[in-house]
Amino acid sequence: MASKVAFLFPGQGSQTVGMGKALWETSAKAREIFERADAALGEKLSSLCFEGPEEALKLTANTQPAILVTSVAAHAVFAERFGQAPAFFAGHSLGEWSALVAAGAISLEDAVRAVRLRGTFMQEAVPEGKGAMAAILGLPADEVRVACEGAAQGEVVSPANYNSPEQTVIAGTAEAVGRAVEACKAAGAKRAVFLPVSAPFHCALMEPVKPRLAGVLAEIEVKAPQAPIVTNVEAKPNADPTRVAELLVEQVVAPVRWVECVQAMANEGVDHMVELGPGKVLSGLVRRIAKDVTVSNVEDPASLEKTLEVLTGS
Repeated sequence: MASKVAFLFPGQGSQTVGMGKALWETSAKAREIFERADAALGEKLSSLCFEGPEEALKLTANTQPAILVTSVAAHAVFAERFGQAPAFFAGHSLGEWSALVAAGAISLEDAVRAVRLRGTFMQEAVPEGKGAMAAILGLPADEVRVACEGAAQGEVVSPANYNSPEQTVIAGTAEAVGRAVEACKAAGAKRAVFLPVSAPFHCALMEPVKPRLAGVLAEIEVKAPQAPIVTNVEAKPNADPTRVAELLVEQVVAPVRWVECVQAMANEGVDHMVELGPGKVLSGLVRRIAKDVTVSNVEDPASLEKTLEVLTGS
Protein backbone atom coordinates (compact mmCIF):
# COMPACT_ATOMS: atom_id res chain seq x y z
CA MET A 1 0.00 0.00 0.00
CA ALA A 2 1.30 3.47 -0.92
CA SER A 3 2.49 5.69 1.91
CA LYS A 4 0.47 8.70 3.03
CA VAL A 5 3.15 11.38 3.18
CA ALA A 6 3.52 14.74 4.95
CA PHE A 7 6.19 17.33 4.16
CA LEU A 8 7.83 19.07 7.15
CA PHE A 9 9.92 22.25 7.21
CA PRO A 10 12.43 23.18 9.96
CA GLY A 11 12.54 26.40 11.93
CA GLN A 12 15.23 28.63 13.32
CA GLY A 13 18.15 26.83 14.92
CA SER A 14 18.78 24.50 11.98
CA GLN A 15 21.03 26.96 10.13
CA THR A 16 24.61 26.01 9.28
CA VAL A 17 27.13 27.61 6.95
CA GLY A 18 27.10 25.64 3.69
CA MET A 19 23.42 24.74 3.84
CA GLY A 20 21.87 24.24 0.42
CA LYS A 21 25.19 24.48 -1.41
CA ALA A 22 25.29 20.84 -2.56
CA LEU A 23 21.74 21.11 -3.91
CA TRP A 24 22.63 24.37 -5.68
CA GLU A 25 25.66 22.72 -7.29
CA THR A 26 23.70 19.70 -8.57
CA SER A 27 20.21 21.01 -9.38
CA ALA A 28 19.02 23.71 -11.79
CA LYS A 29 15.77 23.77 -9.80
CA ALA A 30 17.61 24.63 -6.57
CA ARG A 31 19.71 27.29 -8.34
CA GLU A 32 16.54 28.92 -9.63
CA ILE A 33 15.09 29.13 -6.11
CA PHE A 34 18.23 30.72 -4.65
CA GLU A 35 18.50 33.14 -7.58
CA ARG A 36 14.88 34.24 -7.16
CA ALA A 37 15.44 34.83 -3.44
CA ASP A 38 18.61 36.84 -4.13
CA ALA A 39 16.69 39.00 -6.63
CA ALA A 40 13.77 39.51 -4.23
CA LEU A 41 16.06 40.74 -1.45
CA GLY A 42 18.46 42.61 -3.71
CA GLU A 43 21.45 40.85 -2.13
CA LYS A 44 23.33 37.57 -2.27
CA LEU A 45 21.50 35.58 0.38
CA SER A 46 22.84 32.48 -1.38
CA SER A 47 26.43 33.49 -0.59
CA LEU A 48 25.53 33.93 3.08
CA CYS A 49 23.99 30.43 3.12
CA PHE A 50 26.94 28.80 1.36
CA GLU A 51 29.91 30.73 2.77
CA GLY A 52 28.76 32.61 5.87
CA PRO A 53 30.18 34.28 7.88
CA GLU A 54 28.48 32.35 10.66
CA GLU A 55 27.97 35.44 12.85
CA ALA A 56 25.98 37.10 10.07
CA LEU A 57 23.98 33.94 9.41
CA LYS A 58 23.02 33.79 13.11
CA LEU A 59 21.32 37.21 12.99
CA THR A 60 17.57 36.57 13.09
CA ALA A 61 16.87 38.86 10.14
CA ASN A 62 19.27 36.74 8.04
CA THR A 63 18.57 33.34 9.58
CA GLN A 64 14.87 33.36 8.73
CA PRO A 65 15.12 34.02 4.96
CA ALA A 66 18.20 31.76 4.75
CA ILE A 67 16.43 28.74 6.24
CA LEU A 68 13.31 29.46 4.21
CA VAL A 69 15.09 29.57 0.85
CA THR A 70 17.16 26.45 1.66
CA SER A 71 14.01 24.58 2.69
CA VAL A 72 12.05 25.68 -0.39
CA ALA A 73 14.97 24.64 -2.61
CA ALA A 74 15.07 21.19 -0.96
CA HIS A 75 11.33 20.88 -1.54
CA ALA A 76 11.59 21.93 -5.18
CA VAL A 77 14.29 19.36 -5.91
CA PHE A 78 12.47 16.60 -4.04
CA ALA A 79 9.00 17.40 -5.42
CA GLU A 80 10.31 17.34 -9.00
CA ARG A 81 11.57 13.78 -8.50
CA PHE A 82 8.84 12.47 -6.16
CA GLY A 83 6.00 13.73 -8.32
CA GLN A 84 3.24 13.43 -5.70
CA ALA A 85 1.54 16.03 -3.55
CA PRO A 86 1.63 15.31 0.19
CA ALA A 87 -1.45 14.78 2.32
CA PHE A 88 -0.30 17.65 4.55
CA PHE A 89 2.35 20.33 4.88
CA ALA A 90 3.64 21.48 8.28
CA GLY A 91 6.49 23.60 9.57
CA HIS A 92 7.99 24.41 12.95
CA SER A 93 7.66 28.16 13.63
CA LEU A 94 9.45 29.82 10.68
CA GLY A 95 9.00 26.49 8.87
CA GLU A 96 5.28 27.22 8.53
CA TRP A 97 6.23 30.00 6.09
CA SER A 98 8.35 27.53 4.09
CA ALA A 99 5.39 25.14 4.09
CA LEU A 100 3.10 27.85 2.71
CA VAL A 101 5.55 28.59 -0.12
CA ALA A 102 5.98 24.90 -0.93
CA ALA A 103 2.19 24.49 -0.94
CA GLY A 104 1.79 27.36 -3.41
CA ALA A 105 -0.10 29.59 -0.96
CA ILE A 106 2.51 32.39 -0.82
CA SER A 107 5.10 33.29 -3.45
CA LEU A 108 8.77 32.73 -2.65
CA GLU A 109 9.49 36.40 -3.26
CA ASP A 110 6.80 37.64 -0.88
CA ALA A 111 7.77 35.11 1.77
CA VAL A 112 11.51 35.79 1.74
CA ARG A 113 10.92 39.55 2.08
CA ALA A 114 8.29 39.03 4.80
CA VAL A 115 10.41 36.73 6.95
CA ARG A 116 13.34 39.14 6.69
CA LEU A 117 11.01 41.74 8.24
CA ARG A 118 9.60 39.17 10.70
CA GLY A 119 13.12 38.49 11.96
CA THR A 120 13.85 42.21 12.23
CA PHE A 121 10.60 42.88 14.13
CA MET A 122 11.33 40.02 16.54
CA GLN A 123 14.83 41.30 17.22
CA GLU A 124 13.56 44.83 17.82
CA ALA A 125 10.75 43.72 20.17
CA VAL A 126 13.11 42.85 23.03
CA PRO A 127 16.52 44.45 23.67
CA GLU A 128 19.38 41.98 23.35
CA GLY A 129 20.11 40.22 26.63
CA LYS A 130 16.70 41.03 28.13
CA GLY A 131 15.03 37.83 26.92
CA ALA A 132 15.96 34.15 27.04
CA MET A 133 14.86 30.70 25.99
CA ALA A 134 15.68 27.34 27.57
CA ALA A 135 14.95 23.73 26.68
CA ILE A 136 13.55 21.69 29.56
CA LEU A 137 14.25 17.96 29.17
CA GLY A 138 12.59 15.07 30.95
CA LEU A 139 9.71 16.92 32.62
CA PRO A 140 6.07 16.61 31.44
CA ALA A 141 4.74 19.70 29.68
CA ASP A 142 2.04 20.29 32.28
CA GLU A 143 4.67 20.45 35.03
CA VAL A 144 6.79 22.84 32.95
CA ARG A 145 3.75 25.08 32.56
CA VAL A 146 3.11 25.07 36.31
CA ALA A 147 6.77 25.87 37.01
CA CYS A 148 6.59 28.84 34.62
CA GLU A 149 3.44 30.17 36.30
CA GLY A 150 5.14 30.04 39.69
CA ALA A 151 8.35 31.61 38.41
CA ALA A 152 6.80 34.53 36.51
CA GLN A 153 6.45 36.88 39.52
CA GLY A 154 4.96 39.60 37.35
CA GLU A 155 7.34 38.98 34.46
CA VAL A 156 6.88 36.88 31.31
CA VAL A 157 7.85 33.20 31.11
CA SER A 158 5.84 30.47 29.43
CA PRO A 159 6.15 27.35 27.24
CA ALA A 160 7.19 28.41 23.72
CA ASN A 161 7.69 25.09 21.90
CA TYR A 162 6.08 21.77 22.77
CA ASN A 163 8.73 19.88 20.83
CA SER A 164 8.34 16.30 22.07
CA PRO A 165 6.92 14.51 25.11
CA GLU A 166 10.34 14.90 26.78
CA GLN A 167 11.24 18.42 25.56
CA THR A 168 9.49 21.73 26.15
CA VAL A 169 11.18 25.04 25.37
CA ILE A 170 10.32 28.05 27.54
CA ALA A 171 10.71 31.75 26.74
CA GLY A 172 10.42 35.09 28.49
CA THR A 173 12.48 37.68 30.32
CA ALA A 174 15.96 36.46 31.21
CA GLU A 175 15.31 36.64 34.97
CA ALA A 176 11.98 34.81 34.83
CA VAL A 177 13.38 32.09 32.56
CA GLY A 178 16.24 31.64 35.04
CA ARG A 179 13.75 31.19 37.90
CA ALA A 180 11.64 28.78 35.82
CA VAL A 181 14.70 26.70 34.97
CA GLU A 182 15.48 26.27 38.66
CA ALA A 183 11.83 25.42 39.38
CA CYS A 184 11.82 22.80 36.62
CA LYS A 185 15.01 21.24 37.99
CA ALA A 186 13.47 21.15 41.46
CA ALA A 187 10.40 19.44 39.97
CA GLY A 188 12.56 16.68 38.50
CA ALA A 189 13.68 17.85 35.06
CA LYS A 190 16.64 15.81 33.83
CA ARG A 191 18.31 18.79 32.16
CA ALA A 192 17.73 22.43 31.33
CA VAL A 193 19.70 24.02 28.50
CA PHE A 194 19.75 27.75 27.74
CA LEU A 195 19.46 28.29 23.98
CA PRO A 196 21.76 30.62 22.01
CA VAL A 197 18.95 32.75 20.56
CA SER A 198 18.84 36.47 19.91
CA ALA A 199 15.22 36.96 21.06
CA PRO A 200 12.60 35.11 23.16
CA PHE A 201 10.27 33.74 20.49
CA HIS A 202 6.65 32.55 20.92
CA CYS A 203 5.80 34.38 24.12
CA ALA A 204 3.99 37.56 25.17
CA LEU A 205 7.17 39.64 24.75
CA MET A 206 6.63 39.30 20.99
CA GLU A 207 3.28 41.16 21.17
CA PRO A 208 4.74 44.31 19.49
CA VAL A 209 5.55 42.18 16.42
CA LYS A 210 1.89 41.36 15.70
CA PRO A 211 0.62 44.67 14.24
CA ARG A 212 3.82 45.16 12.25
CA LEU A 213 3.65 41.67 10.76
CA ALA A 214 -0.07 42.04 10.09
CA GLY A 215 0.72 45.13 8.03
CA VAL A 216 3.24 43.21 5.95
CA LEU A 217 0.84 40.31 5.41
CA ALA A 218 -1.96 42.65 4.34
CA GLU A 219 0.10 43.42 1.22
CA ILE A 220 0.71 39.75 0.32
CA GLU A 221 -1.51 37.65 -1.95
CA VAL A 222 -2.44 34.32 -0.34
CA LYS A 223 -3.84 31.47 -2.42
CA ALA A 224 -5.40 28.17 -1.41
CA PRO A 225 -2.61 25.68 -0.54
CA GLN A 226 -2.02 22.57 -2.63
CA ALA A 227 -2.75 20.52 0.52
CA PRO A 228 -3.75 21.60 4.05
CA ILE A 229 -1.17 23.22 6.33
CA VAL A 230 -1.18 21.86 9.90
CA THR A 231 -0.68 25.10 11.79
CA ASN A 232 1.41 25.70 14.91
CA VAL A 233 -1.32 27.75 16.59
CA GLU A 234 -4.21 25.30 16.24
CA ALA A 235 -2.40 21.98 15.60
CA LYS A 236 -4.96 21.13 12.94
CA PRO A 237 -5.12 21.41 9.14
CA ASN A 238 -6.01 24.72 7.48
CA ALA A 239 -6.77 25.06 3.78
CA ASP A 240 -8.58 28.42 3.98
CA PRO A 241 -6.42 31.16 2.45
CA THR A 242 -8.36 33.86 4.29
CA ARG A 243 -7.10 32.50 7.66
CA VAL A 244 -3.39 32.25 6.77
CA ALA A 245 -2.43 35.80 7.78
CA GLU A 246 -4.21 35.72 11.17
CA LEU A 247 -2.60 32.36 12.02
CA LEU A 248 0.88 33.60 11.06
CA VAL A 249 0.41 36.75 13.16
CA GLU A 250 -0.85 34.84 16.21
CA GLN A 251 2.01 32.35 15.82
CA VAL A 252 4.64 34.89 16.95
CA VAL A 253 3.21 34.97 20.50
CA ALA A 254 1.59 31.51 20.70
CA PRO A 255 3.47 28.32 21.59
CA VAL A 256 4.45 25.94 18.78
CA ARG A 257 2.26 22.89 19.39
CA TRP A 258 4.57 20.53 17.52
CA VAL A 259 3.65 17.38 19.45
CA GLU A 260 -0.02 17.88 18.60
CA CYS A 261 0.79 18.79 14.97
CA VAL A 262 2.62 15.50 14.45
CA GLN A 263 -0.06 13.54 16.30
CA ALA A 264 -2.78 15.16 14.17
CA MET A 265 -1.10 14.03 10.95
CA ALA A 266 -0.43 10.54 12.29
CA ASN A 267 -4.09 10.29 13.36
CA GLU A 268 -5.08 11.13 9.77
CA GLY A 269 -3.14 8.11 8.54
CA VAL A 270 0.18 9.73 7.62
CA ASP A 271 2.82 7.01 7.86
CA HIS A 272 5.82 8.80 6.33
CA MET A 273 7.07 12.31 7.09
CA VAL A 274 9.80 13.98 5.02
CA GLU A 275 11.80 16.85 6.54
CA LEU A 276 12.84 19.29 3.80
CA GLY A 277 15.62 21.74 4.63
CA PRO A 278 18.78 22.04 6.70
CA GLY A 279 19.35 19.54 9.50
CA LYS A 280 17.39 16.67 11.02
CA VAL A 281 15.91 18.30 14.14
CA LEU A 282 12.29 17.62 13.20
CA SER A 283 13.10 14.06 12.17
CA GLY A 284 14.39 13.37 15.67
CA LEU A 285 11.33 14.97 17.28
CA VAL A 286 8.88 13.00 15.11
CA ARG A 287 10.55 9.73 16.15
CA ARG A 288 9.86 10.63 19.78
CA ILE A 289 6.24 11.66 19.13
CA ALA A 290 4.94 9.10 16.64
CA LYS A 291 7.07 5.96 16.78
CA ASP A 292 5.12 4.17 14.01
CA VAL A 293 5.78 6.93 11.46
CA THR A 294 8.73 6.51 9.09
CA VAL A 295 10.88 9.65 8.86
CA SER A 296 13.25 10.80 6.10
CA ASN A 297 15.01 14.07 5.37
CA VAL A 298 16.25 15.93 2.30
CA GLU A 299 19.04 18.48 2.68
CA ASP A 300 21.62 17.40 0.04
CA PRO A 301 21.88 15.03 -2.96
CA ALA A 302 22.74 11.98 -0.81
CA SER A 303 19.74 12.38 1.50
CA LEU A 304 17.54 13.10 -1.54
CA GLU A 305 18.43 9.77 -3.16
CA LYS A 306 18.03 7.90 0.11
CA THR A 307 14.57 9.36 0.74
CA LEU A 308 13.40 8.65 -2.82
CA GLU A 309 14.62 5.07 -2.47
CA VAL A 310 12.63 4.62 0.76
CA LEU A 311 9.47 6.17 -0.69
CA THR A 312 9.49 4.77 -4.21
CA GLY A 313 11.75 1.74 -4.00
CA SER A 314 13.91 3.13 -6.78
